[in-house]
This record gives sequence, structure tokens and C-alpha cells, in this order.
Amino acid sequence: MELTKHTHATVVLSKGEGDLVIDPGSYTPNAAELVSGAAAVLITHDHPDHFDAGILSAALDVQPELTVYGPESVTSPLGGHDGRVVTVSTGDSFTEAGFDIAVFGEHHASIHSDMPLMQNVGYLVDSAVFHPGDAYLEPGVPVESLLLPTSGPWVTTQGAVDYVRAVKPTRTVQIHDLMLSEAGRGSMDQWLGESGLTGTPMMSPAIGETVTL
Repeated sequence: MELTKHTHATVVLSKGEGDLVIDPGSYTPNAAELVSGAAAVLITHDHPDHFDAGILSAALDVQPELTVYGPESVTSPLGGHDGRVVTVSTGDSFTEAGFDIAVFGEHHASIHSDMPLMQNVGYLVDSAVFHPGDAYLEPGVPVESLLLPTSGPWVTTQGAVDYVRAVKPTRTVQIHDLMLSEAGRGSMDQWLGESGLTGTPMMSPAIGETVTL
């Protein structure tokens, strides 16, 4: 399949049967355009850098084939849209745009003990590509390409290293990186890449760049 990296946590997966868009949030300037070309949208949780209710509601109104998946905190504000807004939780599986998708996890990573845990799910696509949302979520199954968050108030280098070691993917792909400068992205590549502490090759595509997985 092909993966196109967009701003922050937004990625588009395609393999000829329509685009699967994951987490087109408000940090992504072209989120509305990406959604307009999507067969389906997957949302991991309701933080605005991953989820823009206005964009999705508008798209659902004018795209009769569009389906949006997410946890209850995401689907509730969108409404039903004739069954095209689907609430998912860990253990669910479905097929969209020719992809087989499995759902894992329950909670967003802890930012601080003063803040209650919120819903967050991860998506394993074609038993190959895993987007964990905002959590170092271990699916407990083999993963070829792990989309690895490298910035944010909950991210630590130690946590990221331990996460890659636990999941043991074939490769990682750096995402959730808007809070990093170019030097910061390069530094994370050094720490978390093949020559760093994980021994796992890391891809760091630029915004808009497409890579084949």
C-alpha cells in the first residue's frame, strides 16, 4: 500500500480502491480536501489535532458514500448520518476501501494525573500498518509498519524507545511531529532509528510525501 504523510498525525493510505484517511484534525491545513477524496475516515480520539467535527459533518452531508469510524467521544457529536458514523471499540473489525481494519485500545496516554483518561483507539490496517493515536498502545500482534508519535505533552524518548522495543515492528514511520523543529525530527530519528536505541529502521517522510509500505 501507499502511505502519504500529512501534517502532524494525519495519514492517507491507498491501494487502488479509494483513500483511507486517518485523523484529519485541525492542525492539518488540507484536512477538508483530504476528507473530500476519502472512501472512509478513521479517528482515534477527539482532540482537535486529530478530529475536526465541522469538517467531517460537512463532508458527511455531501458525500453519501463516506463512512466515519471512531470511539463514542468522536461519533456522538457527529450524529448518525444514516448509519455512516460508526462507533468502534477494542476488538472490533471491519473492511473499508479494500482494507481490513482491526481496532485496539481504550485510553489516551496520561498527560498528568490531574487529568482524567479519555478515549483513544488504535487501528491496525491489513495486519500491517498500525496507527496508535495518542498512546503507546501495544496491539499484541505482529506489526510491519508502526506509525510512531514523536512529539506532544505525553511523549517521552524513553517511552518511545520502550514502545518500539515492545511492538518489534519491521519499521517505524514518524508521525505526530508538528511540535518538533526539523532538527528535533532529526534528533528523534537518531534516538529511535536503526542506529539509535531501537535498532529499527525509521522513515521520516516530509509533509505530502508518499512512501510505499
